[in-house]
Amino acid sequence: MAEKENEIQNSVNEEVNENIEENIRISKEPTHNIEKAPKKRWYVVHTYSGYENKVKVNLEKRIEYMNMGEKIFRIEVPQKTITQVRAGKKTKKDEKIFPGYVLVEMIMDDDSWYVVRHTAGVTKFVGTAKKPIPAKDSEIKKIIHRGQQTTAKIELDVKVGDKVRIVSGPFAEFIGDITEVYPDKSKLRAMVSIFGRETPVELEYKQIQKV
Repeated sequence: MAEKENEIQNSVNEEVNENIEENIRISKEPTHNIEKAPKKRWYVVHTYSGYENKVKVNLEKRIEYMNMGEKIFRIEVPQKTITQVRAGKKTKKDEKIFPGYVLVEMIMDDDSWYVVRHTAGVTKFVGTAKKPIPAKDSEIKKIIHRGQQTTAKIELDVKVGDKVRIVSGPFAEFIGDITEVYPDKSKLRAMVSIFGRETPVELEYKQIQKV
């Protein structure tokens, strides 16, 4: 009888040991096949020129209507504030940093892709047709930071042939005749008579006054 009990106990011990070894083996197996929860990322969307703000409004409406607030979070149109000085008056306006592009923070899946891609004014995601490429967080931070800065831009109603008075710099108080205008750089080139000789001088808008 004792021998029978010993055989049963040994059999139970072997089964327990096998289960322990099996559990240890499973715990050591790699877990790379376990799916990770999707992560929200920034994506860049290309739009028709001039439709950036319309796309933002349209997409926000679709998010609300289609209950996608848990997958699409923020829509940004990168822009900065420009201060223009013209005829002594200052005005401010918003200028797009990247015309034709909108930033979207979202969790990418088939449903969220469909909502964004089929918003009126959107032409495509940046990336391949089937695989949008997320933007780097560092790049997005730089873009948003640029949008928070205010840039001064001086505009003057001047043209080639106009006379201007130089009000600052080494040629202050000289009169010059404009020969070239560079509005994108807020600069111009003028011919100034120095010691009886016509000399070309490059000037910034802030250095001159129209005569």
